[in-house]
Amino acid sequence: MYRTKQPKKVALSIRSYRSADKRACRELWRQLAEKHAEIYSDPRIARENVESFFDEHLERIGPTRIWVATVGSKVVGFVGLVVSGESAEDGEIEPLVVHKNYRGRGIGRSLADTAGREARRLGVKYITVRPVARNREALGFFREIGFDKIGRIELFIDLTAKKWEQGIELHGMSFEF
Repeated sequence: MYRTKQPKKVALSIRSYRSADKRACRELWRQLAEKHAEIYSDPRIARENVESFFDEHLERIGPTRIWVATVGSKVVGFVGLVVSGESAEDGEIEPLVVHKNYRGRGIGRSLADTAGREARRLGVKYITVRPVARNREALGFFREIGFDKIGRIELFIDLTAKKWEQGIELHGMSFEF
């Protein structure tokens, strides 16, 4: 079960992304991939040059929809807000990453709040997040800050011999994750 850690005081600032933040954000993207590789016991997830996916993300959503968290001059986290559709009714927080040495200090909440304020300003009605199913820490965090509704579920068939965990039930049906 997820338990909220008591935040340690940090001199935190949240600001808009700047091109000088690219290297730090790419490193944070790598940390995210490494966490997923650990969760799924699949080192291919954190493959060489995985941080280049940040570059693609930046190009797709633009720098005006990315905010960084800084402690002093160090970038310790970032969040992106993807707004889809012409009416801008739907938004997605993608990703929200906090440096592994700075987690549990309220930084993720501050980043999510920043993206939420921007979404409201844009008239977004629904914000989604898509943490990986095995990331109990992320699921607990997002639920704690208000993401407590299930809108859609992605099911798939694994054609490899990978081992999955048992334990998620929905509508009386059991699923592996």
